[in-house]
Amino acid sequence: MARIIILSAPSGGGKSTIISHILNDERLRLRFSVSATSRQPREGEVDGVNYYFITAEQFQQAIADDALVEWQEVYPGRFYGTLKSEIEKIEAEGYNAMLDIDVKGAVNVKSKFGAQVLAIFIQPPSIEVLRERLVKRGTETPESLEQRVSKAEYEMTFAPHFDHVVVNDVLDVAVEEVRQLILNFINA
Repeated sequence: MARIIILSAPSGGGKSTIISHILNDERLRLRFSVSATSRQPREGEVDGVNYYFITAEQFQQAIADDALVEWQEVYPGRFYGTLKSEIEKIEAEGYNAMLDIDVKGAVNVKSKFGAQVLAIFIQPPSIEVLRERLVKRGTETPESLEQRVSKAEYEMTFAPHFDHVVVNDVLDVAVEEVRQLILNFINA
């Protein structure tokens, strides 16, 4: 049976960067699990690559059909989730599934699949460092910056529910720590 590896972090925590550094390490046998969403694609996003873009009605039908491993309604009518078929496809190809999902979804998947799951929380060194990273991105208004920082503080309260917490202070160190945790997990 394939393993499920979850990386979760507050926005700006560095999980996407860490995933990009480890995804092609063949020793880990990872395939990225593409999430489904009911939001509209952004410029440059490709269906089936960045997300599976479906309507809110199709998403609600997937919920009713129990076709999702986990899901969240992030804003009214805007859903995000992991399709069971995506995990099954990765498993059938002989790979471990890499999930990049929010903290609540991670806790739900861990409770559903137990020992088959390695849940890693990527934590910024501090809220101040996280704020600096978000400012450097240049994508936030003062209001959205405060919303993201506030949400990050909330998300960090979920860290004790994860198997491991990796502090992303020095990127290369965090990448290697995550890589080693995954190797230990899949070789156990």
